[in-house]
Amino acid sequence: MLKYLIKRLLHGLFSIVVVIGIVMLLIYSLMDRQLIFAADSVYQNLGNNQKKQYMYRMWENYGYIDYVTYEEYIASLVASGELDSSELEKIQDLGKKAEDDSETVAEYVKKFSEYYESKGYTIVRLDAITIKKGRKYADGGQEALFAYRDKPLLTRLTGYFTGIVDIDSIHYVDDSIDIGKRGISFTLHDPAYGGEKFSPALIGNGTKYKYLLYFDNNFPYIHQNLIKISLGKSYTVNAGIDVFDTMTQSQGSYVSSEVTFPSGVVEASADDLHTATYVKGSLASSTLNQRLFVDDYTNVSTVKNGLSKIGYSFVIGLISSIIAYVLGVSLGIAMARHKDKAIDKIGTIYIVFAIAVPSLAYIFMVKAIGGSAGLPTTFDMESTSKLMYVLPIISLSIKSIADLMKWLRRYMIDQQNSDYVKFAKACGLTDNEIFRKHIFKNAVIPIIHGIPGTILVALVGAIITEKVYVVPGAGNLLVEAIAKYDNGVIVGVTLFYTALGITSVILGDILMAMFDPRISFSDKAR
Repeated sequence: MLKYLIKRLLHGLFSIVVVIGIVMLLIYSLMDRQLIFAADSVYQNLGNNQKKQYMYRMWENYGYIDYVTYEEYIASLVASGELDSSELEKIQDLGKKAEDDSETVAEYVKKFSEYYESKGYTIVRLDAITIKKGRKYADGGQEALFAYRDKPLLTRLTGYFTGIVDIDSIHYVDDSIDIGKRGISFTLHDPAYGGEKFSPALIGNGTKYKYLLYFDNNFPYIHQNLIKISLGKSYTVNAGIDVFDTMTQSQGSYVSSEVTFPSGVVEASADDLHTATYVKGSLASSTLNQRLFVDDYTNVSTVKNGLSKIGYSFVIGLISSIIAYVLGVSLGIAMARHKDKAIDKIGTIYIVFAIAVPSLAYIFMVKAIGGSAGLPTTFDMESTSKLMYVLPIISLSIKSIADLMKWLRRYMIDQQNSDYVKFAKACGLTDNEIFRKHIFKNAVIPIIHGIPGTILVALVGAIITEKVYVVPGAGNLLVEAIAKYDNGVIVGVTLFYTALGITSVILGDILMAMFDPRISFSDKAR
């Protein structure tokens, strides 16, 4: 078993790398990168050189290229001590054209060009665009110098996978910053609760997150910030937020409660102090931060009253799956037991309907019928009514029930013609005993294989159903990302979907082996 699991896991990891590589190739090499500006109002309103610079900067943000400006190059020389800051202004001032550069500027422009050309970059010099006989710049016509290169696929893949797991450490904060004694401390009385409530916590100093481990009243009650999953940042769907956080962060309205801030101030707030992260200089730059905090761990998330995108998708998907298995298996057995009888014919009509009719059609049919019956037809995160879950769950269940009925009926009818059934009848077993003890156990094995997949796929949501009922789930996240050309979200969600698919197959194989003694993963058994 262990050898099999390791082998399947390695194959799965290889498959993930291949899938992500193909997706990156499609996005970054085969699709027109100009499409990201289709709905970009900033790009449309810029002109001349400024528009070109913005275009390259956005290509860098979206992951297409590496991009370095001449000003950034000079600033890096100052930071490394190779250049005195007092000379910064005269070296940064490019001429309107290359021939207008001063002798010193020309020298550093040459160094810049030679350095980045040696690394495979393309150097771009944009001459100034002027009006009034060169006395005034045209709108966005300032001169510019920069270097860029396309990111190689292998470099992009390596960088992406090495950055998926982020482990916090006490060396996250720059050593040059005076933050006091670095380290991790343990307390039995969490300061976030005023230091009065018994609540163990691990608190870091010099780490990215202030709280590395803590307890609260929300499932699963114990939480950690020490190890984080990073699937890539969003640029349009949820700008600046990691894809994993986009899928897992709570949604809805703010929930205020009495919060004891590090400074000792107690007031009603929706801030979640357990999410505090380090932001250099944030304490000194804000009088509000100075009133509430005592260090630069000031960046906090807020508490909201709704579930995450994955949470809503999982609740709806899991309940619909349970209903599908309960009804689908029961009705499939009944159809097989009463072949060609009324229940079998009615069930067959339902199966044909669910398979033949497009899902969008019966989803709208369920919505219309449910709406006329007074059930909510759109999802509302502010509502406390559970009735808004009813129609999405029914819509998701319809086809799943039909599939289970169809396959279980087929498997059970096929099993009735097996030799072991004839032998059991010859031994005097009743039809009920044969169905219950033999036929059902064999027929249900292929169905069992799909259970882990059904549960895990519930995490990704149902695109059409969530769109129709306005469910704030994960189902339409990939569609939204594709529509907005959000490359980070497309790659991150694809990785998430692929990982779940591979996991479900492995768990399905293990579950089948547990129920079917004929299946063994060991070489010795063969």
